Amino acid sequence: MASTRPALPWLPIALMGVVILLALPFAAVSVVKGAQGLGGAPVTPERLMHQGAPVASLGMFSHMIAGGLLTVLALFQSIGALRRRWPRLHRLGGRVVVVLALLTALGGLVYIALKGTVGGAGMSAGFALYGFCVGGCAIFTWRAARAGDFVRHRRWGLRMVWLAIGSWLYRVQYGAWYALTDGLASTPDFAGAFDRFMFIGFFVPHLLILEVYLRARGDIEPARQRG
Repeated sequence: MASTRPALPWLPIALMGVVILLALPFAAVSVVKGAQGLGGAPVTPERLMHQGAPVASLGMFSHMIAGGLLTVLALFQSIGALRRRWPRLHRLGGRVVVVLALLTALGGLVYIALKGTVGGAGMSAGFALYGFCVGGCAIFTWRAARAGDFVRHRRWGLRMVWLAIGSWLYRVQYGAWYALTDGLASTPDFAGAFDRFMFIGFFVPHLLILEVYLRARGDIEPARQRG
């Protein structure tokens, strides 16, 4: 009997595979350093180590482990062809992504509350906003799926994916900026104009562009599909 499974569109999958491969080194380093930190081994940069603050250290290193895994798994979740071919795997992966997102957000927020960030109050505020967005989008994505509202689930899921890769994009954007401008308007203490923009520039512009895309597709109006 011929298979009834839909054929996989290999080009989009291959393109997403390239993105995953590019993000994988960042994710791997984040997970390894987080695990080393939890085990008490030295971690660079040294400012991540807080011998007298176990709760802050637990928050940071848990954030690193969960965030690294989230970066890659969220990208896999966004591949529509795989979701349609293996829906049960998508649902299982979605639950894992939600848990990772909440752990990532909680760990980062705990660390910011206890130790702040190297860039001062502005960076702390921007990164805390990012953490709340990650956790909030994860919850809304899960709630929409539970309600059977798959249009809303898709919208929140796309937001979740962009937020999930935010830490990686932060480093990509900094790398590109330094390659193109030799670090113009950026200082070691994150006091430059570019640094201040990047307090939210690694996630807010991407979300705004996504909203424009959703409106252009007509996906922004409430809709409910039961299944």
